[in-house]
Amino acid sequence: MGAAPLHQNSTVAGFSSTTERRQATLLCTELRGLARMSEALEPRLVLALANEFFSFAAALVTAQGGEAVTSQHEMLLSAFTRGNPSQASQQAVRAAQRIQADFPALAEKWRLDYGLRTAAAQGLHLGEVVIGMAGLPGMERRVAFGDSVSLAQCMLNRARAGEFVMSDAVMGALSVENLDLDAEPLPQLDLPRRSPIRIYGVLMEGRLDFT
Repeated sequence: MGAAPLHQNSTVAGFSSTTERRQATLLCTELRGLARMSEALEPRLVLALANEFFSFAAALVTAQGGEAVTSQHEMLLSAFTRGNPSQASQQAVRAAQRIQADFPALAEKWRLDYGLRTAAAQGLHLGEVVIGMAGLPGMERRVAFGDSVSLAQCMLNRARAGEFVMSDAVMGALSVENLDLDAEPLPQLDLPRRSPIRIYGVLMEGRLDFT
């Protein structure tokens, strides 16, 4: 079962702060490239760039009706729970599309300013999660628990730099007539003790894989 902490004060307007179990489309967004350069960069710069990335991605998630989540290292977890599964999945995919389209401009700025080579990779899964507050006494944060979080991270792990990968649960929930999506089937995902999962990717013509 996976869990990822949210910002301590991250409850977005329109979202309940209570503990609840519900269907959500989960979007994992990861910054590729910064970790391997972190030892060569000034520590404050590493954190400043990470924060810039999280703010960039969170703003696009929020604009599509999602709730942004901060997780460990370079990954942001976001939950889309508004509307039915089709609506939530469309919101999540639109957010992923915006991140995919807009991040290269930020990556190019970082390349020119700092010599960094970075990209955003993403993974999406639709399933049940428990959302609420948890953590050490006095340090409780908004969290998302559930096997669905782990599966969203598995989708992320299959995504190459600059691309995003969706599970069959997300693809099946989408209303394609309302969404311009160029996704193609990928080799199924085989995980221990569960049936193979069909997955789909929104790929790039020139693939980057430098992590």
